[in-house]
Amino acid sequence: MTKTKAFVDNYLPALLGQAWYLVSTQFHAIVEEHGLSVLEWRVLSTLASDGAMSISALAQITVSKQPTVTRLLLRLESQGYVERSTSQDDRRFTLVKVTRAGRRLVSGLIELAGKHEVEILAPFEEEKIQALKEVLHELIARHRPRV
Repeated sequence: MTKTKAFVDNYLPALLGQAWYLVSTQFHAIVEEHGLSVLEWRVLSTLASDGAMSISALAQITVSKQPTVTRLLLRLESQGYVERSTSQDDRRFTLVKVTRAGRRLVSGLIELAGKHEVEILAPFEEEKIQALKEVLHELIARHRPRV
């Protein structure tokens, strides 16, 4: 009797979750060795790369709940790693940006993350890598809530 594949073996959300966990766990250990939590790393590296953004956009990109990000930002602000200001376009929104100290804190980790990605993707052809990233970007764009 042949065994059929389990539903989750081909279910996209399960595959994405497993892939994320397997490729990120090793790097998360490096982040923690540098004295940051994974969420601190996500927030600071996002701000270092993308510039100032709203707290809700930051929560969405870092795959975190807004209240959790808000609490983290208070701590990072008290440590001098981020600054908050009111949006010039809409005074109801708070914008967050990384400080020079915050950028210095994650700059080496951003470089290490790039090397980690290269190692993970080394077995694949460039066309396959680009196709994977294009599909993921499109999935994100199609399903991202409007902020």
